[in-house]
Amino acid sequence: MEKSLVQPLEQFLLLAKTARGAAIVELIKQVLEAPGVYVFGELLDMPNIQSMVVESSPEALPYWRLLHLFAFGTYADYKENKAQLPEMTPTQTKKLKHLTIVSLANKSKCIPYSVLLQELDISSLRGLEDLIIEVIYANVVRGKLDQKRQCLEIDYTIGRDIRMEPAIIGILQEWCDNCELTLANIEEQVKKANTQRDHHTKIKTTIETEVANIKKTLKAQAQEYDESMAVDSAQPVVTQPEKPAKKSSKTKGLRGSGGKFWSKSSS
Repeated sequence: MEKSLVQPLEQFLLLAKTARGAAIVELIKQVLEAPGVYVFGELLDMPNIQSMVVESSPEALPYWRLLHLFAFGTYADYKENKAQLPEMTPTQTKKLKHLTIVSLANKSKCIPYSVLLQELDISSLRGLEDLIIEVIYANVVRGKLDQKRQCLEIDYTIGRDIRMEPAIIGILQEWCDNCELTLANIEEQVKKANTQRDHHTKIKTTIETEVANIKKTLKAQAQEYDESMAVDSAQPVVTQPEKPAKKSSKTKGLRGSGGKFWSKSSS
């Protein structure tokens, strides 16, 4: 509910807490004529207003019906039930017609002039356009007149009171249940996603630890190899002495035969 619509109603809500009998009737007359007041559900819920139905006072009950009509009905509803309702003032009539345009705008964003003329019980096109301009200046409806297409194009309207019927309550309850079920499913999916994330994080940590250990092992092995190569390169190289060359066997034969020859010749 808009702030601009709530503030004018607050003073009537305060008065309704203590008003009774004829004062309640006067209060309803005032609120139906008050500028800027287009919602009445909170006033209908006040205990002193509800007591009008319980007491069924012939003077007060018609005004409760009229207040109820302003909250949920249209000008066509007023004409249909006029015998059970009090006569409206011109100001009240205009306000109910404003609310009727709001109800029509909730059904269609382009309301034909023919529908407006019938629903508002207006005979002339000039009178209809004057009423539309008036409702736009009252900030009840935002839109523009399309004279070529003969319709009212709606951009925005105020909200009207919602009749809390059993069917609507059931629909809203079903919607709430579906929202809770959807929320529960989302929470379950989030829980599963968190579990998978933690599992993947543990696996990642394990793999990173193993890779780090392997790197340390390889580094240590490489360091040991380098140290081993350094020690080997620092030790002196030991060379084996060369063996004397063997004399030829032919030379030995000549020397032997020569000795024998000189010996034989002496004898």
